[in-house]
Amino acid sequence: MPTFKLDDREIPFEPGDTIIQAAHRAGIDIPHYCWHPGLSVAANCRMCLVEIGPPPGRPAMMLDILKQDPKTGEYIPAKKPKLQPACQQRVAEGMEVKSESSEHVSEARGAVQELLLLNHPVDCPICDQAGECRLQDYWLQHQGKGKRMHDEPVHKPKAQVFGPTIVYDGERCIVCTRCVRFCEEVAKDPVLDVRERGNLNEIVVSPGRQLDHGYTLMTEYVCPVGALTATDFRFKARVWFLRSARSVCQGCATGCNAFLDYDPRNETVYRHRPRENLKVNKYWMCDEGMLDYARAHEDRFINAYVGEDEVSLEAGVKAAAKALKGVDPERVAIVLSAQHSSEDNFALLTLARDFLGSGNLFISGNAEGEGDGVLKHADKNPNTKGVEQLCSTTPPASMSELLEAVAAGKITHAVALGSAAPIDVEGLSSLKKLVLVSPFDGALAGYADVLLPAATWAESTGTFVNFAGLAQESERAVRPEQDARPAWKLIAAVGRELGYAMDWQRLSDVRLAMAPDAGAAVAGSAAAEVSAPTGAAE
Repeated sequence: MPTFKLDDREIPFEPGDTIIQAAHRAGIDIPHYCWHPGLSVAANCRMCLVEIGPPPGRPAMMLDILKQDPKTGEYIPAKKPKLQPACQQRVAEGMEVKSESSEHVSEARGAVQELLLLNHPVDCPICDQAGECRLQDYWLQHQGKGKRMHDEPVHKPKAQVFGPTIVYDGERCIVCTRCVRFCEEVAKDPVLDVRERGNLNEIVVSPGRQLDHGYTLMTEYVCPVGALTATDFRFKARVWFLRSARSVCQGCATGCNAFLDYDPRNETVYRHRPRENLKVNKYWMCDEGMLDYARAHEDRFINAYVGEDEVSLEAGVKAAAKALKGVDPERVAIVLSAQHSSEDNFALLTLARDFLGSGNLFISGNAEGEGDGVLKHADKNPNTKGVEQLCSTTPPASMSELLEAVAAGKITHAVALGSAAPIDVEGLSSLKKLVLVSPFDGALAGYADVLLPAATWAESTGTFVNFAGLAQESERAVRPEQDARPAWKLIAAVGRELGYAMDWQRLSDVRLAMAPDAGAAVAGSAAAEVSAPTGAAE
């Protein structure tokens, strides 16, 4: 691979790379506002200026300037190298580039910062972007001085509602145009544009429109300063109190990589934001996925129930075992869930096949919806593929077929994972017993005789296989609420109560049992590739 020198460090690059792309891949940050690895190059912020050495045998390109003598105050003729934007300049073999090591670059970046802050309100104490604002960070790194301009700054619109999810503050905006380019290039809805020039320019919404496409929160997320803020998150939490878990979006079968941000002080999840994975979601998430985090605390079951009575978890497990004990295996349905992890489904599959002796497998989950050709998939479940891989030898039947079997009297008992169902499941009222393991209320919950509270995806680590067959791990963020436990633990507890050797204590025990050499029917899942994050979200 060819290389070039950046601050005397050899950096490999691929043909066609710009300087900032090659540096970014090598883990080196060249300061920038308008550049984003997933968007076209605008080169309008000038923060990424670098000094490029001349080709061998050629003189450096120099500019004539006037420089103020700090002692006399007089302006004297001087020269300085012509700096180039690293986001636009393609790299070449043997090129020598100075970024942090050039005094001219340092001076230019300080001047850019001063220009950007001339009319900026500097309302960091009340700005909701504080803590993750590049304007604030770069001011500390490259300028660190107060304003020299004492004139009244230019005032622009503040707290302007752009749409149902986004608020715009024109005074904080540096007009980097990331939001404009994102709407046009990724969301395919060019609803934003720039109006006026110089000090008066600002971002505007097209006349008669709102910023209301399916990726509005990404429009806010690519903003490097506090100009765009999301109504869902603004003023709810300070980011320095938050911690992040590497999660997988639960909204559909795409399996977008995400960070699940939570406050460990109150065990509360506050937001989903994209995690870079070029194989799956690149740098983006849809609005539905970014807002899906809220489900972690909504419509929850956090206690066990027998009938309508709240009971202890131990009593719930005993009741579940009693409901299944001695039942003819041919009469028991096993309902796996495309909403749950492969580990949870494997635990239920093991209980069914190895111990209960039932091969009546069915699959539940959310009904299909609309895809959009960008990220949204029509399958609104995160692990349909994972269930199919677990049941590769005996594909699970649909919920419609389960209802038919129940109506015909072939199925009298059921053990189900998850409450979601794609159809009306009123026919389940004919069951003699339904044992449900679920974190959420839903269609199946109304017919459960015994309910055990499962942990959500935010409360337990698990594997989800997206529609392309890529197995990805979603990490636990917060602790399970009250009596909620990972579903595989609850299922194993029921198995032990029935006298079976389901002795898993840790997630690693389940994963070891899932290995092909253990003889379990999960070869497809175990063989799938487990993705690794490719870096922090831009």
